[in-house]
Amino acid sequence: MNRQTLILGIETSCDETAAAVVARSATGSGRILANVVRSQWEAHRAFGGVVPEIAARAHAECLDLLIEEALAQSGCALADLDAIAATAGPGLVGGLIVGLVTGKALALAARKPFLAINHLEAHALTIGLTSGLRPPYLLLLVSGGHTQTLLVEGVGRYRRLGTTIDDALGEAFDKTAKLLGLGQPGGPAVERLAALGNAARFDLPRPLKGRVEPHFSFAGLKTAVRRQAIALQPLKDDDIADLCASFQAAVADAVTDRCARAIDLAAQLSADPLRHFVVAGGVAANIRLRADLAGLASARGLSFHVAPVALCGDNAAMIAWAGAERFALGWVDGLDAPVRPRWPLDPSALPALGSGLKGAKA
Repeated sequence: MNRQTLILGIETSCDETAAAVVARSATGSGRILANVVRSQWEAHRAFGGVVPEIAARAHAECLDLLIEEALAQSGCALADLDAIAATAGPGLVGGLIVGLVTGKALALAARKPFLAINHLEAHALTIGLTSGLRPPYLLLLVSGGHTQTLLVEGVGRYRRLGTTIDDALGEAFDKTAKLLGLGQPGGPAVERLAALGNAARFDLPRPLKGRVEPHFSFAGLKTAVRRQAIALQPLKDDDIADLCASFQAAVADAVTDRCARAIDLAAQLSADPLRHFVVAGGVAANIRLRADLAGLASARGLSFHVAPVALCGDNAAMIAWAGAERFALGWVDGLDAPVRPRWPLDPSALPALGSGLKGAKA
């Protein structure tokens, strides 16, 4: 390729509808030309969490308008694009169908190559778009649906080191916010009140701290918060702020300990010396967590990288970039590419704690 490659990205895996256009140069640098995201939280707020049917309908109602807006902002017409990329999984099946079918239809109509993107791979590769960092590196992926550490060896090559055996970290934040009567999304609500609270007031557990295997667990921590909240009824504002601060401190301590173990393991497994530590996903926006993990990286002699806050959560720029990276390698998908609600980055990794009819959680 002797010019920049233009990719349209579509993201509909959960409760954000998004469309973006990204340019990739022949040397591998990236640039966001447009990145449009529409949140659905007002539609889900009354239910205290994401309702899959409502999410799918909301995607269908506005996705075409967001694609039109993204193309307009980028100054590109559909004919100018080199390929179209859409999230195929993991995620909520109804929303995935909306985005994937839309992407395929546009690719067919415009006679453009199509790329079915793994949402987790998009998070994993975002740092290449924002900072120009190339693999290998150790990745901590923390979001509402996923908490895992991965050795990123290259595009399409991932080795899972640790994963959660129960809740994802973003899920734990959301559930903690809900039981304390806070607004949604829960992560920002808990972080906001934690800044006003006393993190030393409650001695909450640090799940799995010190264990040899680098897995995560947050269900017990969430239960401990619930028991404290029940014991303090009726809760005062100071109680809620102190619970949020204590919860966030416990999370940061536990995650830092688990990542320290993952760094040790990655150094043993990597063919090249481990030099970089990357954090991605919606929970990577948490300031306390960023600070503690940056300190861990510095102590271990690693460079620390985290995406800008606007690109930590679900967005289509990361989908377009993952598509651009795969397209640069000559990889494309057929229009028969399936929706994959569960799609692990490392298919060879064994489930940390069993699996259901649909297989292990990603």
